[in-house]
Amino acid sequence: MNLSRRKVSFLEKVKRTVVSLAIIACFFFGIFASRIFPNTEFANIIDTTVGKFFDIVDFFTVYYKNIIETFTVILFIWLIYKVLGIFTNFIVKIRRRSGTVIALIMNALKYISLIVAFFLILSTWGVETTTLLASAGIIALALSLGAQSLIADILAGVFIIFENQFKIGDVIQINDFRGIVKSIGIRITKFEDINGDIKIINNSDIRGAINSSNLLSQAICYIDISYEQDIDKFETMMRKNMSKMKEAIPLIKKGPFYDGIEKFQESGMTIRVVSWVNEIDRLHIVRQMNKYLKKLFDKKNIQIPYPQVIVHNPQAKRASVKKTSATKKKTITKAASTTKKGPVAKKTTTKKATTPKKTTTSSKGKKSTTTSKTKKTK
Repeated sequence: MNLSRRKVSFLEKVKRTVVSLAIIACFFFGIFASRIFPNTEFANIIDTTVGKFFDIVDFFTVYYKNIIETFTVILFIWLIYKVLGIFTNFIVKIRRRSGTVIALIMNALKYISLIVAFFLILSTWGVETTTLLASAGIIALALSLGAQSLIADILAGVFIIFENQFKIGDVIQINDFRGIVKSIGIRITKFEDINGDIKIINNSDIRGAINSSNLLSQAICYIDISYEQDIDKFETMMRKNMSKMKEAIPLIKKGPFYDGIEKFQESGMTIRVVSWVNEIDRLHIVRQMNKYLKKLFDKKNIQIPYPQVIVHNPQAKRASVKKTSATKKKTITKAASTTKKGPVAKKTTTKKATTPKKTTTSSKGKKSTTTSKTKKTK
């Protein structure tokens, strides 16, 4: 497999080199064929075919003034763009929203400088820019009627900046989306969520945005303790260790504070610890607070209760029902067998009772004989 891959890669490299050499040869002969092979049929064929596209020497000799003017226009516009950028950066450097304003102004200057450079370059090549400007005005009017959403995006972006709704680096929540502002443009705004994904939203679609970065945000930590815990001792212990928590988590701006019992659960009491942090660090600090409280509870032998779950197994229930039914059947059969044995015992007792009757009858017979004998004696 490795040999076959090496062969394929080698063949691809050979093909690339052959193609690149062919292009270079065409370019070279198209420019210099008439000078290397003057007054030859090969030079005539090259000049009439490929040389039309590669006659760069004649192009520079004829239009060198226009080329120099074009480069000077590009250099001039680039210098103006840089100077204006430095000037705007110097003006709004002290303000808090400087980064957002600079991004918007530089974005606008970029488009304006490109349009101006385009028309100046066309004028250097002899194109009448007045007719182009007139036609551009008509096209702009037509586009303004058809591209109302574009104008709405631009106006919304201007109002976002100058009303200081949010700036680059703020944490913004729009409906179900929450992210950091990465850039604000004339038409769109880019946000980055917690996973690092970039979401692009048109400025006119940003409605009802919640800015969480103007003030400090609350990092709230909830944790349960058992009902057997002495609450007074626990609260004194918590208040003593709050300063140590801030030393362990330096990103906390204010606090932390033990805020008491939040609510009573089935298995324990829920306590609350609050600290004030920057919104961008809130989730990270909550996790750090949870870690610190777990270590503190382990050190102080404070139990964290956990809910107990009763699992119902329907198959086990069916098996137990079958066992009980089987035991019931066994008891019923045993009872039936005992009831069958009962009448037999009665028969035996009757047989025993019949024997004395025989004796009685025999005694009666004797009596009868004795009485008959007495009658005869009389």
